[in-house]
Amino acid sequence: MQKHFIEIDGARMSYVDQGQGFPVLLGHSYLWSAEMWRPQVETLSQHFRVIVPELWGHGDSEAPPATTQSMSDLARQHLVLLDALDIDRCHLVGLSVGGMWGAELAAEHPQRIDRLVLMDTYLGAEPPATRLKYFALLDAASTAGGFSDALLDIIVPIFFHAGGQTVAQVREQFRLDLKACSAETIRQSLYPLGQIIFGRPDRLARLAELAGQRTIVICGDQDIPRPPEESGEMSRIIGCLAAQVPNAGHICSLENPQVVNDFLLNWLPRKG
Repeated sequence: MQKHFIEIDGARMSYVDQGQGFPVLLGHSYLWSAEMWRPQVETLSQHFRVIVPELWGHGDSEAPPATTQSMSDLARQHLVLLDALDIDRCHLVGLSVGGMWGAELAAEHPQRIDRLVLMDTYLGAEPPATRLKYFALLDAASTAGGFSDALLDIIVPIFFHAGGQTVAQVREQFRLDLKACSAETIRQSLYPLGQIIFGRPDRLARLAELAGQRTIVICGDQDIPRPPEESGEMSRIIGCLAAQVPNAGHICSLENPQVVNDFLLNWLPRKG
């Protein structure tokens, strides 16, 4: 996937822009990159123009600019990208943090989003127990200047089906990518973004502003950090459909890409 670059708030953001047709914006998970959406880009770009921005400090994007202090800031920065690409309206598919800033963008600028797919995400505050756990993991990685094998043994399984039998190569590559993270990337990008993501305020009430008939909430049926109960809670607030991806954890786009691809092709109209 070819990368393009744009300067936003004084920092360089990388993004994929592939295919032609009505635009689909894909927001990826924390600790991942545009590669997380490769199966979807390859399939959707045959029918849509697919744009995949990379979160600050992820993929080929630079460290977050000083203006990045909240999920609302991330939403605004992605709106800047849409404006720069002359995209007045698009579908938005956001997984994990991509859904957090995606829902903010859709609530703030409903005229810009046609269909909204919130995947493996949650707009409530992070539960106290997991927030403290994630902050401790970030502190350990930042202090050490790297992800040790002991930390990776904890972090990597969080993102996948608990059975541990799916997509072995994807799991191993994810582990290698984290292992290769520099101290600079961890301290200047992953740590501050993690503070924003896991320290986020409760924004569940915001979901009531979304158009229920144009929104759907999806999660892997084995998602560990964002269990199906959270998706059910959000769908009730929005008044929209909820669905589960079978045999998949948090990164369902890679654990069960065929189901995800088929769903998106069927649910996203090819014209806005």
